[in-house]
Amino acid sequence: MKQWIKDTAGLGTGLWLIGYLLSLVLFFSPLAKMMGWILLIVCTPVTIVIAWWWFHKRDLPLNYYAKVGVAWTMIAVVLDYLFIVLLLHATYYGPDVFVYYTLTFVIPVGVGLYLIRARRRAGAGQTPEGQ
Repeated sequence: MKQWIKDTAGLGTGLWLIGYLLSLVLFFSPLAKMMGWILLIVCTPVTIVIAWWWFHKRDLPLNYYAKVGVAWTMIAVVLDYLFIVLLLHATYYGPDVFVYYTLTFVIPVGVGLYLIRARRRAGAGQTPEGQ
């Protein structure tokens, strides 16, 4: 149970906090109008790498990764509402926000699929890269 809390609440909140702090920096820059898209471009690969690093040594079922994705998405929605909508009185929910929520779910599931397939290939005598 402790690992589940670290995987969901700990890592999910930590990743959200990275994006939130970066958004505060961008908010006060000339790039504020494109902030959401910039964050997506920068944070998506970072999140993928962190998720891979976090989970790659463990053998977990796909439904675990799906539950992590749901938890991360719920964390993002709630914290965005509390610290962006309520605190900063922001009302903008554009396409970038919905892409962000979708990626928040898809990244752990995609990383999980990759890791599961890599283990199967390794178990069949192939390297994880399929060579």
